[in-house]
Amino acid sequence: MAGHGTGSSEETRVLVVEDDRGIADSLVRGLRQAGYAVEGVRTGRAALTADTPDVVLLDLGLPDIDGVEVCRMLRARSDAAIIAVTARGEEADRVVALDEGADDYLVKPFGLAELLARMRAVLRRRRPAEPEVLRHGPLVLDLRTRQVSVDGRPLALTPKEFGILECLAADPGRVVSRQQILERAWDAHWYGPTKVLDVHVASLRRKLRVPGLIETVYGHGFRLGAAREQP
Repeated sequence: MAGHGTGSSEETRVLVVEDDRGIADSLVRGLRQAGYAVEGVRTGRAALTADTPDVVLLDLGLPDIDGVEVCRMLRARSDAAIIAVTARGEEADRVVALDEGADDYLVKPFGLAELLARMRAVLRRRRPAEPEVLRHGPLVLDLRTRQVSVDGRPLALTPKEFGILECLAADPGRVVSRQQILERAWDAHWYGPTKVLDVHVASLRRKLRVPGLIETVYGHGFRLGAAREQP
């Protein structure tokens, strides 16, 4: 499954499984206009052979295979978010679908705005978990225990030093501005002098003892570079 857990429509793939041509065409058109990449199929069999999407909009009243069974089979083979669609009054089907792996449900008739909101919600819930350990070359940061080591050598860092290193290690190679680091490691509303950052970075470099690991990009900020071998 693609990483679109923020709920953004950009590049998010949606599979619409709906046997009513009028409803299906309307859904496909509306979702495409909202920026989603959409494929529409009209049977359970076609749904099970389609490319794995990020979201499945699954009508439970399909002509060939019971929709709840399709839901169960999709869940067994994929981690796509599944939204079950039922007619009014089919509460039992909705309950069974949720038990079989559906993430949410919609009752016909529903509006496009409600559908889009439900899709954003299920995508947020399925956001990949943040890694608890960051690694870059000899550097290892355990975000849960807030412990840091270099080549297995544990380091005693201050909270500010840890915050700086975490900010850089979250995306090695990317330049992180001084202001971004200050907002992350100090306070979101930091308005003091940015020179305070240089003092902490100098201390961090001394403790790391890995030349070139923290690079200064003049006029921009800092980044984690490829560590050079010590002479």
